[in-house]
Amino acid sequence: MARRGLRPLAGAALLLLALFSAAALCSAEPEEAASAAEDPLIEQVVGAGADGDELELNAEAHFASFVRRFGKSYRDEDERAHRMSVFKANLRRARRHQRLDPTAVHGVTKFSDLTPAEFRRQFLGLRRSSARDLLKGSSAHKAPILPTDGLPTDFDWREHGAVGPVKNQGSCGSCWSFSTSGALEGAHYLATGKLEVLSEQQMVDCDHECDASDPRSCAASLTSPKL
Repeated sequence: MARRGLRPLAGAALLLLALFSAAALCSAEPEEAASAAEDPLIEQVVGAGADGDELELNAEAHFASFVRRFGKSYRDEDERAHRMSVFKANLRRARRHQRLDPTAVHGVTKFSDLTPAEFRRQFLGLRRSSARDLLKGSSAHKAPILPTDGLPTDFDWREHGAVGPVKNQGSCGSCWSFSTSGALEGAHYLATGKLEVLSEQQMVDCDHECDASDPRSCAASLTSPKL
């Protein structure tokens, strides 16, 4: 433990010792590396002091912890090596973004072994309609402008139990069902004070008209008496 009267130079030496100790944890035995890396997994990479050499040195430990945490499996060693290189590139990107905005929190997710192009292809498959098409048949009404006096500086519905768990639609083109269930869950909470987690799968199973690439077909399907 550092004493209160420690000189700045000695304090800097202790800081360097702590940084090197953290780096040693990441290159230790797999179980030790996992416990040091998983909570949060990204901190030892994007934290202050991490450089390119440190990332290269501990890339295998970071990747092994990522594979364990998210249950990843790869076809062969070639694919594993490719995914590790993608993973390292994403860590560098996360670290770069973290330095640009220290108030943000960047971390490793289950998608961290995908390239940006792969992520877009697998999870952002909506074929956008033109702005004119999106406005056709719109029945939206202008909402009144509400007073803003006396509002708190921040408000988070999660702190009031109004928001359910984060859901993952995977590669299924069912974003319309997730947005619908989320809106209904929020409206139900405001009306009753109780949070109900609704099933997107039930809406998808009952609907045979919605085309995920055409938002208008989803709107028509949701209001159909057959649903």
